[in-house]
Amino acid sequence: MAPRGTPPTVSPQRRLVELVRASGQVTDPRVLEALGAVPRAEFVPAGHRGEAYDDVALPIGHDQTISQPLVVGIMTQALELRPHDRVLEVGTGSGYQAAVLRRLVPHVVTVERIPALAEEAADRLDRLGVDGIEVHHGDGTLGWPSAGPYDAVVVTAGGPEVPAPLLAQLADGGRLVAPVGPRHAQELVRVRRTGDRTECEDLGPVAFVPLLGEAGWPAA
Repeated sequence: MAPRGTPPTVSPQRRLVELVRASGQVTDPRVLEALGAVPRAEFVPAGHRGEAYDDVALPIGHDQTISQPLVVGIMTQALELRPHDRVLEVGTGSGYQAAVLRRLVPHVVTVERIPALAEEAADRLDRLGVDGIEVHHGDGTLGWPSAGPYDAVVVTAGGPEVPAPLLAQLADGGRLVAPVGPRHAQELVRVRRTGDRTECEDLGPVAFVPLLGEAGWPAA
């Protein structure tokens, strides 16, 4: 038992959640709870475990990164998820964002263009006992039409524009959140679909790895 007057020990994961909360940019308690429930250290390479609960992006190999937790929180909140929403993620990476989304909805479809990352993410999620996440290898800029339409789509790489195939797979009333702009600096946008109309909202500057694929940047 700690001596009287000793402050309680706060876990690194809880400190990270409080840091995200203190930013004032993530206020949805469900999103903050989801961030606190997913052990980020399990989604980073062993050599970066000591930085897992810092609010920074980290390399995961194959010239890809695991996003900054604050950005994960902002993007997740911007999706305005409801309990039974159908969700598509483009760019599985380590599987961390998908695991956070899964805390809020019953099923997530996620597409990764790099075969090794897709396999590693699927194995990791299975090892951690995270069910309800369907990991596919493919060109995420084309979405995953067979499981659509989707109430929410999140894109975790920056493209020159919002891929048209993803808009086509967005359900009426759906929301899409994506970084859009030049290769090294983008604006985070949220697109809402109402019938045949879409409205786009700017959520602020971000920097993501390029979105490569048929409806994104060319791979070469």
